[in-house]
Amino acid sequence: MATKKYKATSNGLRQREVLVHEGYRGPAEASLLKPLKKKAGRNNSGKITVRHRGGGSRRQYREVTFSKWPTVPGRIVRFEYDPNRTAALALIVYENGAKGYIIAPSKSKVGDSVVSGEKAEIRPGNALPLHMIPPGSDIHNIEINIRGGAKLVRSAGASASLLSKYGDYAMIKLPSGEVRKVHINCYAVIGQVGNADNRNKKIGKAGANRWRGKRPVVRGAAMNACDHPHGGGEGKAPVGAAGPRTKWGKSVFKKTRKKNKRSDALIVRVRK
Repeated sequence: MATKKYKATSNGLRQREVLVHEGYRGPAEASLLKPLKKKAGRNNSGKITVRHRGGGSRRQYREVTFSKWPTVPGRIVRFEYDPNRTAALALIVYENGAKGYIIAPSKSKVGDSVVSGEKAEIRPGNALPLHMIPPGSDIHNIEINIRGGAKLVRSAGASASLLSKYGDYAMIKLPSGEVRKVHINCYAVIGQVGNADNRNKKIGKAGANRWRGKRPVVRGAAMNACDHPHGGGEGKAPVGAAGPRTKWGKSVFKKTRKKNKRSDALIVRVRK
């Protein structure tokens, strides 16, 4: 997928580069759309729990198949843009007339056949249990729990590698470099996630981030001492501590993963 660079007719367009979605056709499938209420980083009591979120363009949620993949063969009808994720979507029409979205695999084309189950071919877009996938294969949309829905490797251009299988578990190397064990009855989709050129985008201006629902981030050094550990002082003052701190005084280098987490037993090698 190519990128389009704008002429420098304004400061906002000087560095802006967007993707040219050549293969995307038609509007979204109405039967697969759901309303998406904006949260703006707030919890059920209205308190901000995630800062720097809010606003953004209106969008609807596309119901993507992440679990219970149909065993009925289907065919890719078209590719579509999804405002809720970096990856593109492929609209599938199954032989029984049903329609569904899947994460578009890399190098897939309109007209390609897609099917899931233990008897499916080893081909991009097909979903199979891990015990039916040969070691060394690239996979994405990986389940953590059996029939619990795909949770891992779903972003644009991502892929994991199936290293080996031993007993009831398969060794999978994730894009982060982490190697973890996943039960061999969990499903995964063959191939790499498409839209790998997404990393080449350049927003060009701050307003493009506001369209995505991202609000401005203020530096702690620009705040008052009562608002941030880095704040206060005359002129440009140093941090005043052994290292940078968060707004709540915690070290930014401190690991936040819980100790003795249940999934620690399944992690063979931590990420990079």
